[in-house]
Amino acid sequence: MNFINQIKFDASGLIPAIAQDWKTGEILMCAYMNAESLTKTIETGRATYFSRSRQSLWLKGETSGHYQNVKEILVDCDADVLVLKIEQMGGIACHTGNRTCFYRKIEGGEIVE
Repeated sequence: MNFINQIKFDASGLIPAIAQDWKTGEILMCAYMNAESLTKTIETGRATYFSRSRQSLWLKGETSGHYQNVKEILVDCDADVLVLKIEQMGGIACHTGNRTCFYRKIEGGEIVE
């Protein structure tokens, strides 16, 4: 996979990957990928990320059943961020049980739900 050499992974060998609903455009989550997880995602069609806390590959949905079927992968102009257009299985992307990880906002100087 020659494209891997064109991706600008950071000093830790990671790249941010934003998961976006392929139909609605809603941003569901942000995680990180390394070369191995990106390759595995392309090979299987299911989002596989790199868990920074566990220092290992993480197949999204492996324990929850909320898999992400990848429809398309976009690379930004600098090749240092990815967008995965995905079909979110089970309707939940966030480990908190919310549809999206972005369910909070800043209002009046505070983070609110």
